Amino acid sequence: MQDEHVEVSIVIPCLNEADTLATCIRKAGDALERAGVSGEIVVADNGSSDGSQQIAECLGARVVNVAARGYGNALMAGIAAARGRYVIMGDADDSYDFGEAPKFIEKLRQGFDLVQGCRLPAGGGRVMPGAMPWLHRVIGNPMLTFLVRKWFGARIHDVYCGMRGFTKSFYQSLRQHCTGMEFATEMIIRAHLFWGRIAEVPITLHPDGRKAHAPHLKTFRDGWRTLRLYLLFSPRWLFLIPGLALMLGGLIAGVLGLLMVEIVPGVTVSSHTALVGSLAIICGFQALVFSIFTKTLAIASGWLPQDELYQRLYRLLTLERGLLLALAGLGGGLALLFRALYQWWRVDFGPLDYAQTMRYLIPASTFIALSVQTIFSSFFVSVLSVVSKSSDAKKLAESQTRANELARALDYVPVQK
Repeated sequence: MQDEHVEVSIVIPCLNEADTLATCIRKAGDALERAGVSGEIVVADNGSSDGSQQIAECLGARVVNVAARGYGNALMAGIAAARGRYVIMGDADDSYDFGEAPKFIEKLRQGFDLVQGCRLPAGGGRVMPGAMPWLHRVIGNPMLTFLVRKWFGARIHDVYCGMRGFTKSFYQSLRQHCTGMEFATEMIIRAHLFWGRIAEVPITLHPDGRKAHAPHLKTFRDGWRTLRLYLLFSPRWLFLIPGLALMLGGLIAGVLGLLMVEIVPGVTVSSHTALVGSLAIICGFQALVFSIFTKTLAIASGWLPQDELYQRLYRLLTLERGLLLALAGLGGGLALLFRALYQWWRVDFGPLDYAQTMRYLIPASTFIALSVQTIFSSFFVSVLSVVSKSSDAKKLAESQTRANELARALDYVPVQK
């Protein structure tokens, strides 16, 4: 619950950080005092066994015990317990200097919803010698930052920086789910997708001050989990673009194979190439359909915001139009199939010219397979659309109920239109 007397809560996730926790708490407290900010320090302890809780309490921090393991779990519990209007989070390993907290507070007071720290030179930050492994600094972090900028349009330079500030009300609207290290990147993606006002401030990253144990971040495990999160947030890059690429490549291969084109001197493609092209088309179409399924379900569940492109697509491709398109494709496929049967009949069901017959059978099979998929997919998307509309109606009804309850509490009855 928010306390009007607390402007800023500094939340520090902790798991056996006795080496550095005291330093972090002192720096955070000094920063709040120098800035003249009413604040608190919250240590979200994830089951420390080295006395970290006692250290925090002795220095005046409020300890929140979090049973569920995970960086994201610790932060979610700590932020939920924070009483301030603004929240600043940072790790307990002394790699982030909480003395830089006033930079974040200033931006938050200017009206930004999320203020992201940047350690990399691309955004004006600085990495002290030995503070970040070469693999993270040169490959991992720049690559993942590039993807979040390219796929989601988030204009930041350091997606993995763990020091950031945000308004608690905005954070609550994001409804985050990730319980591990990808919690930080989920916040960036959601903040952009749900139209948050994002700012970035340069900071300095210092060497990890811990000596008792290695960093909690695991390079390849957490890198993969971050990439997986990107894909889950982007049906376009996970399904749509690969599907379109497969269909286009399959179409080109199929046409060249059916026409028996000599692509280079001495190399002529034929029915085998057309068959592989047909497989690519079917797989690509399946990926395309999954893109629509995923986007529809993600929007209905609130995982992703409304998308105008998909809304236009739903209005254009209704169930009836989908069925008519499928029936047309099915008719074309059956016509080609009967053409092949006719050729077989003409030779009294004897041996056939393989190359000639496959020119009918391959496109016939492709059309029929795509048509059957379209029929079932059209019905499934219609079911998802009905569920989505029912969900929206339920949310609207709940919102109206809450508004009426509030109105009755104020002895005011709204006019029903």
